[in-house]
Amino acid sequence: MNDDIFDDPATTREEILAATYRSLRRHGYADLTIQKIGDELEQSPSLIYHHYEDKDALVLACLEYLLDHFEDELGRGSIEDPRERLEGLLDWGFGSAMSDEWQAFMQTVLELRVQAIHDAAYREHFTRSDRVFTESIASIIRAGVASGEFRDCDPAAVAEMLQLLYFGRALRLASTADDLEEWAADVQLEIQKYLETRVYA
Repeated sequence: MNDDIFDDPATTREEILAATYRSLRRHGYADLTIQKIGDELEQSPSLIYHHYEDKDALVLACLEYLLDHFEDELGRGSIEDPRERLEGLLDWGFGSAMSDEWQAFMQTVLELRVQAIHDAAYREHFTRSDRVFTESIASIIRAGVASGEFRDCDPAAVAEMLQLLYFGRALRLASTADDLEEWAADVQLEIQKYLETRVYA
């Protein structure tokens, strides 16, 4: 998966969402304002208000745009090599394939998840987001079980486990001063052991 989704916006709406994405990376959610998004867009905030009611409506639209893109990308094409596909996805989530830029944005996403505790619109988005990513992992595992490359395991349960491990890693990375290099390699090794004993045939 790429983090260059907004490199070539085709419409005014996409230009606004691209500016929102860049502003979220730069400022985080708490310090984000429509004025800062307008500055990033090099347009008056009035243009943004013409399309979106307030900051949260705009942030949610940005998150939904990203999720739609990923849902399309994750579901594209048949799964010819389930193990390669799964390990590519996990490398993106846990390993070196995740860029610093995208990792910074994911920290902001964790900040936005806090909004879901009290905001039904954010809660609805993250409920859908979790289901999309869990189902994408489960579909890979189902393909591996069907081909005999994976053990006869519960794809949904394995997918939920991997998703929880990913968010635990992301939360620790975002909320502690621990050096990633001190513990990330051990976590990746344990995940690999889990896959070898629970999933891979």
